[in-house]
Amino acid sequence: MPGVRRFALVGALLLLASCTAGPVENPVSTSTTTSGGGAPPVDRVHVSLGDSYATGYRPAGSGAPAGPSRDGFAYLVAERADLTLVNLACSGATSAQMRDQAGCAVGNRAADAADPAGLTQVDAAVRALRENEGRVGLVTVVIGGNDLAPCALASDPVVCASQAVEGIRAGLAAMLPALREAAGDAPIVGLTYPDVFLGAWVSPAFPNGQNLARLSVPLFRDVLNTALKAEYERVGATFVDVTATTGGYGPLTEVTQDPTYGPIPTPVAKVCALTYFCTRTDVHPTPEGHREIADAVLAATGR
Repeated sequence: MPGVRRFALVGALLLLASCTAGPVENPVSTSTTTSGGGAPPVDRVHVSLGDSYATGYRPAGSGAPAGPSRDGFAYLVAERADLTLVNLACSGATSAQMRDQAGCAVGNRAADAADPAGLTQVDAAVRALRENEGRVGLVTVVIGGNDLAPCALASDPVVCASQAVEGIRAGLAAMLPALREAAGDAPIVGLTYPDVFLGAWVSPAFPNGQNLARLSVPLFRDVLNTALKAEYERVGATFVDVTATTGGYGPLTEVTQDPTYGPIPTPVAKVCALTYFCTRTDVHPTPEGHREIADAVLAATGR
């Protein structure tokens, strides 16, 4: 691989690690959260699993305290669909940790979440689904970003990334059948991520940012998202391509006049508005970004 392409891919993989919110200690959450405070639960529940996207993590300097928040798409989906949220997500989780490790550091749990001892995310989800048999309205899963993080320092990041994607597929193949069995006929929705690396186009942190932005498109479209879609569909789950719904596959030749950066590609302008990547080199969604993800989930489930 030419030096510029290798640098760009290494940069992408390194920043993917920032899906981890702070130091992770047994980084899996097993928790139950209701969106109505002390209000009685509604008739049906939304079980949420995954990483910092599901916990609604917001970085320092974003206008709110750093850490999990109720801005997250899972909270918005539950509220708009009139569901009680059972949020088991943990910032920093990988697909292997979801099924193999119990516990989650306090700062990485979903907002107001409890932490039942001895259960992994998958085990906790299966228990919650069985306890709410006949009342499950939705299951959402967003995972995979943190699996790619170690490839940043690998001697061959391309081979490492390919192996990581296979690991993600294996992790999903191991956990999704258990979730499907416990969920019965309830809808399961699997999500991917916005192509945050399009924001490298305008970021001074990347001397070859435009090349990184171009390389990121096939990385998301043809590698990560193709693999995720195949695994979710094996168990009859719906795959929501958040990369597509947030404009990540649009032509980079289409230009928008951005108030901060001037004339830039439209997909770049969109990811700057929906994530903190352009301003803070942080991969997490803004509140507007979480709203757009929630819209995509609700549309996919006919709500």
